[in-house]
Amino acid sequence: MTSGTTPFREDLLGTVGQLARVDRFVVTDGPAHGTRVLRLVNGGGLEVELHADRALDLGRITYRGRPFAWLSPMGFTAPGLADPHDEGWLRTFGGGLLTTCGLDTFGDPSTTTDGVRYPQHGRIGALPASVLCAEVTDGQVIVQAEVRQAALHGEHLRLHRTVRSELGSSSLTLTDVVTNESAVPQPHMVLYHVNLGWPLLGPRTVLTSPATDVEAENDAARASGRPWNALHEPAPYADSLVHLHRPPDTQENWTVSATNPDNAMRLALTASHRSLPFLHTWKSLRPGQYVVGIEPANASVMSGRAEAEARGFLPVLAPRTSVRYDLCFDLDA
Repeated sequence: MTSGTTPFREDLLGTVGQLARVDRFVVTDGPAHGTRVLRLVNGGGLEVELHADRALDLGRITYRGRPFAWLSPMGFTAPGLADPHDEGWLRTFGGGLLTTCGLDTFGDPSTTTDGVRYPQHGRIGALPASVLCAEVTDGQVIVQAEVRQAALHGEHLRLHRTVRSELGSSSLTLTDVVTNESAVPQPHMVLYHVNLGWPLLGPRTVLTSPATDVEAENDAARASGRPWNALHEPAPYADSLVHLHRPPDTQENWTVSATNPDNAMRLALTASHRSLPFLHTWKSLRPGQYVVGIEPANASVMSGRAEAEARGFLPVLAPRTSVRYDLCFDLDA
């Protein structure tokens, strides 16, 4: 294994903790007071914070000291502050490298024909995880956790999450296994909200998509008439633009990337087409809210659970069955 061009020499270490580790701490101030955070350090310049009280979502990430993820003005908050009503999700959306949306809906808030109200982007991102392991072993740093989204007479979905990075590498992988623990079929929607920010993201950053079929998904995007990856200087009244990409099914995996020619920073995200056949992108280029969201998903509808069901696009997980999702982040700086 290597870190850049330097061979990894375990025989020169007093302990592997000299190179890599998982730190655990509890936030003691502000809106995240009392929440658990784990910091994964892989010895190759990659460090990422994992928010155990928010489904083990990925927060700040740096490679060789440079940050890649966008953080929202609200910052990371305790899950008890989450507002489950309508678009209340926006009031505690911390950004970070990855916010999980689901597990039974994502997109706009909606009400189904049976009168059930589903909030924006679902509930999973505000559910605490049970951390199963956090260790350096077999040449990698690994953290595993489990989250349950369940309700009496409702859904019972279990998320088993594994985050790992090889020692000395510049990459990070996330593997989720979602299981329907109930005895009846359960609708299951999931979207991975990856948030890119400065200094990776700037007016000259080049964004690439695996899809040749890209369409505007909201009114603002349709009205703009501009390509999904057109960037510009921050503008106070820039609209939020959402696009839908359909990566080709000719390859098992697809990759989307962002490269900033001004500083040679690059991030590439690879996902499995079989389980995540759709890619949504969100772009907001306002001062202080200069962000591009790269959002792999298992459904093509961003307008919420009700429309996905009405159009026949609602994924369903059979009883006692599982589905696996794999994401790989490759960074350069």
